[in-house]
Amino acid sequence: MSKLVTVYGGSGFVGRYIVRRLAKAGWRVRVAVRRPNEAMHVTPYGVVGQVAPVFCNIRDDDSVRAVTRGADVVINCVGTFDRGGRNNFDAVQNEGAGRIARIATEQGVARMVHISAIGADPEADSLYAQSKGEGEAAVLEHFPDAMILRPSVIFGAEDAFFNRFAAMSRFGPVLPIVGASAKLQPVYVDDVAHAAFLGATGAAAPGIYTLGGPDVNTFGELIRQMLGVIRRRRLIMNIPFPIASVMGAVMEMVQFLSLGLIPAQITRDQVTTLRSDNVAPEGARGFEALGITPQSLEAVLPEYLWRFRPSGQYAAIKESARNLRA
Repeated sequence: MSKLVTVYGGSGFVGRYIVRRLAKAGWRVRVAVRRPNEAMHVTPYGVVGQVAPVFCNIRDDDSVRAVTRGADVVINCVGTFDRGGRNNFDAVQNEGAGRIARIATEQGVARMVHISAIGADPEADSLYAQSKGEGEAAVLEHFPDAMILRPSVIFGAEDAFFNRFAAMSRFGPVLPIVGASAKLQPVYVDDVAHAAFLGATGAAAPGIYTLGGPDVNTFGELIRQMLGVIRRRRLIMNIPFPIASVMGAVMEMVQFLSLGLIPAQITRDQVTTLRSDNVAPEGARGFEALGITPQSLEAVLPEYLWRFRPSGQYAAIKESARNLRA
């Protein structure tokens, strides 16, 4: 019988790519999510019954134990950008991660892969990075041989980074950003999934891997590159950190007063995060140790950002026609 893996958060941005790789390799995949009826898009990754969305709330021991039972491997992809509420940083990225690791050990699971983030540190200024660091410590406390992946900003067809700013560029001549000089090392989502797959199958050694793409650019440079891909000219306006912090506080208040119906476009903690670079430290173990050559932005961005071009899918045809006339 093929082996069984439980992927917590397997219907999300990173999780679905991991699920697809495992299903193609013949694994039975249990996709543990809070809303299984909204995770049916992952079922076609395998044959009938091979990929099964199941209910799980990682804040509850019994719920985690139920979906862990019988699994050979567990992979935790659950993360959040919500500072408040029941599914906050600490509940999800610290306690939730530790709970999965503890119960995986109790159940005799052979391997665990945990998705963290570059900058994870219990002593970080950002609450998000603190919770990621505390989560790593909790995982290693209960499952010392876990593989921990620390990716930089992740990009891909379903990302909330380039898609968000490309959408914003359609509404005016100015594109505001915060932390234009912060250095980032974007990494392709399927490269992160490949690394997780190697850890799940035992083809990679346990430990911490820092995953950054082949290029390091400032936030402002990445936005200019994105604008070039979508054929739009915009003035990039860098909002100073003090002003951005005030904006974040106001937006958080609006979100609170609206009971979450109006989500904050930026939070104070995100502003704090953007004060620091998000790149792999020199000498950190990463893709090279896994034998993976990461994809570049240039090779991937045009594949999914074309829809934000003024002429959409016809932009390339129009450009080719202009070249013929010339």
